[in-house]
Amino acid sequence: MDSHESSPPSVSRDWFFPSPSPSFTQPSSSSSSSHRHHLHTPPSRRFSTYPKPSNPSAAGPALRTTSSSSAASSHRDLKYAGFSRRTNFSRRYQRSITPEADAPSVVPQIPQKCDVSNDKTSTPDKFIDLVGGRLKLRWQMAFLVALLITTFSSLLHKNFSLHNQSNDLQAQIMKLNGRLQLCNLLEPIDIDDLDPQDSTNLPNKRLKSMALTISVTLLSIPFLFLKYVEYISKSRSPDNLKEEASLNKQLAYKVDVFLSVRPYSKPLALLVATLLLIGVGGLALFGVTDDSLADCLWLSWTYVADSGNHANSEGLGPRLVSVSISFGGMLIFAMMLGLVTDAISEKFDSLRKGRSEVVKKDHTLILGWSDKLGSLLNQLAIANESLGGGIVVVMAERDKEEMESDIAKMEFDFRETSVICRSGSPLILADLKKVSVSKARAIIVLAEDGNADQSDARALRTVLSLTGVKEGLQGHIVVELGDLDNEVLVKLVGGDLVETVVAHDVIGRLMIQCARQPGLAQVWEDILGFENCEFYIKRWPELDGMLFEDVLISFPNAIPCGIKSVSCGGKIILNPDESYVLQEGDEVLVIAEDDDTYAPVALPNVKEAPFIHITRPTRKPQKILLCGWRRDIDDMIVVLDAFLAPGSELWMFNEVIEGVREQKLIDGGLDIERLMNITLVHREGNAVIRRNLESLPLESFDSILILADESVEDSAIQADSRSLATLLLIRDIQAKRLPYREAKASSHGRKGSFSQGSWIGEMQQASDKSVIISEILDPRTKNLLSMSRISDYVLSNELVSMALAMVAEDRQINDVLEELFAEEGNEMHIRQADLYIKEGEELSFYEILLRARQRREIVIGYRLGNVEKAVINPPGKMEKRRWSLKDVFVVIAEKE
Repeated sequence: MDSHESSPPSVSRDWFFPSPSPSFTQPSSSSSSSHRHHLHTPPSRRFSTYPKPSNPSAAGPALRTTSSSSAASSHRDLKYAGFSRRTNFSRRYQRSITPEADAPSVVPQIPQKCDVSNDKTSTPDKFIDLVGGRLKLRWQMAFLVALLITTFSSLLHKNFSLHNQSNDLQAQIMKLNGRLQLCNLLEPIDIDDLDPQDSTNLPNKRLKSMALTISVTLLSIPFLFLKYVEYISKSRSPDNLKEEASLNKQLAYKVDVFLSVRPYSKPLALLVATLLLIGVGGLALFGVTDDSLADCLWLSWTYVADSGNHANSEGLGPRLVSVSISFGGMLIFAMMLGLVTDAISEKFDSLRKGRSEVVKKDHTLILGWSDKLGSLLNQLAIANESLGGGIVVVMAERDKEEMESDIAKMEFDFRETSVICRSGSPLILADLKKVSVSKARAIIVLAEDGNADQSDARALRTVLSLTGVKEGLQGHIVVELGDLDNEVLVKLVGGDLVETVVAHDVIGRLMIQCARQPGLAQVWEDILGFENCEFYIKRWPELDGMLFEDVLISFPNAIPCGIKSVSCGGKIILNPDESYVLQEGDEVLVIAEDDDTYAPVALPNVKEAPFIHITRPTRKPQKILLCGWRRDIDDMIVVLDAFLAPGSELWMFNEVIEGVREQKLIDGGLDIERLMNITLVHREGNAVIRRNLESLPLESFDSILILADESVEDSAIQADSRSLATLLLIRDIQAKRLPYREAKASSHGRKGSFSQGSWIGEMQQASDKSVIISEILDPRTKNLLSMSRISDYVLSNELVSMALAMVAEDRQINDVLEELFAEEGNEMHIRQADLYIKEGEELSFYEILLRARQRREIVIGYRLGNVEKAVINPPGKMEKRRWSLKDVFVVIAEKE
């Protein structure tokens, strides 16, 4: 009893008191019962959850020391109390369930756990013990789940066995009933024949048990596999110092890659899941019912397809299996519905954004987007009208809905031509294949609005992409360029597939021709567009061996103007010699309304008109004003020097400083000292400020060219507004400076809807003194100038679009246009009527055609003196009419 009283307190006590108390400092002398009561009775004072010192022998002296030493000891114990409690959790659990008699055996081990240096050195071992405890807990849970699955399977198996025994008993009852019925029959009947058929076709019990076991095993495999992967991942993580991805993350990543990269991975996964569900469900049904395996598989499919089919199931096993299959079927059909919905949404989204493929051939493909697209589509629609419509595909780096909205706002008739828009980049081969680039009969590459060099560089890369198409190109490529210097490089890359149209060069040459010959702008607009008459090339075998002079009068609905000669390697010869004889294989170049509106006929009886000997007046020097600055103004100066007579003056009026201006001309390749016929006169000023324009002798110029200034050419509205303001200011200044009587006399007989007293009437009178050619970019500005009739005009975007459309329809026309715009060769002229007729003479158009032929000229139309618009390819060429000397004729002749 004394020994028991002197025993130390039980180590199962887990509380630590930070400061000594009188009730606990005295040695315990109570009995064991009072001691046990003391251990289990909670103290009335506040206590801490930190553990107390484990060594009772060391605790006694510590409690008898002073308060300062007690506080220090308490502080040292508090420092490591938390870590010691965590590491000794398992031991405290053992001591709590161990009798007090075993306490002395545990006491010697406790100080080792509380040593600080030992805790620091054994940290990895403690961490491994902690991870091992967690893994052990997880494996216990897995074992518990496996035990539950096994118990459930055994119960199902027992239930199914009882069900099979019940079926056997029912079969025996049926057999006995049959024998009882035989006792009442007179004739002997074989008992074996009366056995029910169901009893002979009962499935094998072993097969049913095996099927049930296989189905449960298949259901358990994914769960066990995931648990195994999780165990492997967590067992490797403490030793992995490189922080590599765990095994479950790697598997999840591979699954994600498979589902995202493979286009048919999701439907394939859904199909596999459906087949597995049907197979496992069919095996389970086979194990719990009397049906055959095929019937069970079919029944499993019905449960998957319709979750309500399991309502007729009877028995615990069949109902449980059918509910499970139906639940899986609901999940599968939910996923199927999601896949179908996503596929439909993706398809509509691709259609809306223009990602679908265009399965067409012999269509016209337009790459890029610019202000010229509307005019280009209009011309292509007119060209396809004779064919019953066509297909035009537009691909640009814009949204499909925006492109379709902009095209729908265009005010013209598409004439049964379908326009298909697609979003994509012409620099990507996949996008080019999406629009069937290899099957297009013509590909038009539009220049971008903005810097010419950047636009031409992009056009060059587009040509490189087009030449890299593996299937090859069926049609040719028409490239719009902004700078003439880049034409050589694009042709070098594209080779024979490429035809180039330099927009600025075409417009510049047109402006120069129209400034020299007023009224030529309207003629070019009629010839370049498909709305009136245009160029066509076709072979006519019946004309072989005929002189070209006879060919001229063989087409009542067309005007021949050239030959595509086989002997010259397919070169087009404009205005050939009248003694040229057509050879086999030669083709005839004509101006006609459409390609199916003309055909040769028998030679008409045309009286040959006598030759009129008239000496042409020598060319006079001209004074021309250029308002504004263009990027290719150096090329325009070279062309003007070739066209104008010696002694002509070219005034340049713009905001560029004179010194900088000369340097820009030199950098552009212009050698001012080599100019033979013109002299440059520089003036600096703003063309929209009246006082700057008044410093110029505007009334003395023969022609004035108002250019779309380089500073605002990116915006068609701003450029046209500037050009229109300059035009109105110049006309107003001219009207103020010119004598009114001279203007009134010169305007006698002119038709106009404005009175001479109005400001527009005064400007119309001033327009008879000099010709003003304005470069207009927007068609709406063109309509305004046409109504006022105060200026000739050149519609840049529309004329360039017409040229692109003509070259796209027939690439051979590009050679014709290049010669008509060049400094040498043939060009269009407007001739006075006194060169071909006499006053009051009655002649047919064919007779005038033959008279002009004596001068090596081809008459293609005329303009009457009292009419403002010229008639190209007139009808009724055999009809005689009385001509006036005020009439003019449009001819193709060699440059003067």
